[in-house]
Amino acid sequence: MAKPKRRYICQACGSVSFRWQGQCADCGEWNTLAEEAPETVFSAKHNLSGGGRAIAFEALDAPGEVLKRKSTGLAEFDRALGGGMVPGSAVLMGGDPGIGKSTLLLQAAAKVAQAGLSAVYISGEEAAGQIRMRADRLGLAGAPIALAAATSVRDILTTLATMPPPALLVIDSIQTMHSDQIEGAPGTVSQVRASAFELIRYAKENGVALFLVGHVTKDGSIAGPRVLEHMVDVVMAFEGERSHQYRILRCLKNRFGPVDEIGVFAMEGAGLAEVGNPSMLFLSGRDTPVAGSAVFPAIEGTRPVLIEVQALIVRLASGATPRRAVVGWDSGRLAMLLAVLEARCGLNFSSAEVYLNVAGGYRLSDPAADLAVAAALISALADKPLPGDAVWFGEVSLAGEIRPVAHAPIRLRESAKLGFSSAFGPGEAGGASDGRKFTALTLLPNLVDRIMGAP
Repeated sequence: MAKPKRRYICQACGSVSFRWQGQCADCGEWNTLAEEAPETVFSAKHNLSGGGRAIAFEALDAPGEVLKRKSTGLAEFDRALGGGMVPGSAVLMGGDPGIGKSTLLLQAAAKVAQAGLSAVYISGEEAAGQIRMRADRLGLAGAPIALAAATSVRDILTTLATMPPPALLVIDSIQTMHSDQIEGAPGTVSQVRASAFELIRYAKENGVALFLVGHVTKDGSIAGPRVLEHMVDVVMAFEGERSHQYRILRCLKNRFGPVDEIGVFAMEGAGLAEVGNPSMLFLSGRDTPVAGSAVFPAIEGTRPVLIEVQALIVRLASGATPRRAVVGWDSGRLAMLLAVLEARCGLNFSSAEVYLNVAGGYRLSDPAADLAVAAALISALADKPLPGDAVWFGEVSLAGEIRPVAHAPIRLRESAKLGFSSAFGPGEAGGASDGRKFTALTLLPNLVDRIMGAP
């Protein structure tokens, strides 16, 4: 009998290697290859073409039970989920350590339990006493949550089989779970995949809304095999900076609702508080106009959020190497925008240090922010404040053109609601201004002339 080959699986990306090496050849991570049992090899006679059970097909328009969403009791959480929990769905939530994942799910479980539904919270990282201590601090000690500390998937499923299926099941975290049918320590690729599969199968068969907490790697992506993200119905990321109060629950994948929807929370002494108007959170403290500050109406899912973009230009002595520092935006995008301003508008940034910051620790990925960033840079360079009642949005091309962006009417309506009476953007957005003062810009030099020529 041939000796089985050894397999080494990367714990970061799940790639397979047949020899150990210090660095994974696929993802480049160091010291992540771990030996696992080889796969079972089936002979040709063990095929799957017979001996099974015939399945029944259904028509696409066949009548069936309509799944009704259930509220988590937190409006911002429901918004990010697309309207609430879907029975039988599996949700994977990732986030940095200490960002508040366990706190958010504990609050949601308490709200569900207080609404008369059953909620089960199983932790593999904390003892039951530690969770009770947190619940007492959050004022949730009286919530009728079924609480347990366990790591064995077999024990968890055996226990759940003896009770009515709960409306909400929280597993914190999937990396601590293990199945006795798979070799390997908890957290390995095979264990995470097998444990998640068994828990998701239970949720699908019993109509349970399952929430799995997942660890993240140093670059912010969910740890473990990428197949885990394909197995679940919803993938959510809980983001935020520890030095800032706000937290954003962002939906990255959703089979039952819109993608990129967000819910905004603020970390307070009594837990996570919902923020119904996040624009006021990111625009606070703008009483006096300052050069280098521009307001950008961003779109997160279906929600408009007004963000302040801040720029600072520092002139250097000849011969010094200028520095580029960016917080909350893509540094490559800033380099491209500076090159366009120099090549198409004749501005000189090569002998100056450029600092760009998105206020509140927010992270922008919307290409429509190009015009707001350009306005902030030009304002900082000219040392002239921008109008305090204006917003800026539009995508800038390498030719210096200002291109149209999506959801212009929504951006303008949200801006007017918060007291911004004027807007600058691409010409195609002018028809959606509803009588408000809108200035169409077609080329980036038009923006430079408007700001530089302002008194």
